[in-house]
Amino acid sequence: MPRFSRENRKRSIPLAAFALVFVAVILAVLLFDYTLHATSTNAFCTSCHSMQITKQEYEASIHYANASGVSATCADCHIPEAFVPKMITKVIALKDIYHELAGTIDTPEKYEAHRWTMANRVWGQMISNDSRECRGCHNDERMVTSVQSELAVQSHERARNEGYTCVQCHKGVAHTLPEEPDEE
Repeated sequence: MPRFSRENRKRSIPLAAFALVFVAVILAVLLFDYTLHATSTNAFCTSCHSMQITKQEYEASIHYANASGVSATCADCHIPEAFVPKMITKVIALKDIYHELAGTIDTPEKYEAHRWTMANRVWGQMISNDSRECRGCHNDERMVTSVQSELAVQSHERARNEGYTCVQCHKGVAHTLPEEPDEE
């Protein structure tokens, strides 16, 4: 059985190191992709106590149960498809996990006390990106206006002309509208 010469061993060490780094990178990418997917599921999004409230609202909404049988998921409405906006959203979402663990929103009462602020933050984001996630499913060019009421057709046309975005008129479609706090 031939033995490796010193010269062969010197060449095989960098090759082995390269192979090890290559495998580590592949595993890291797969783990990152798995984590990204796993943290974008309805099961993950509604696993906190505070999200049970929004889960019940969502399951009672047209975005969950409808004549077409197609459901929008939490990710469809709250997580962008494009990589950079998705990563920004994921980092910002860490605050929700923090507040759940810190006890800021871990009961229905605490959640309701913060709901107005949280909803306005989401609405502001949706307005700033022209309701990008809504438009992933609801596309002006694909709207069948013949099945819309005349009022809906006129409202959509006026909203387009005046630069409105979906969430400015359609708040509360998937979640209950929060009560605006009293001015003090």
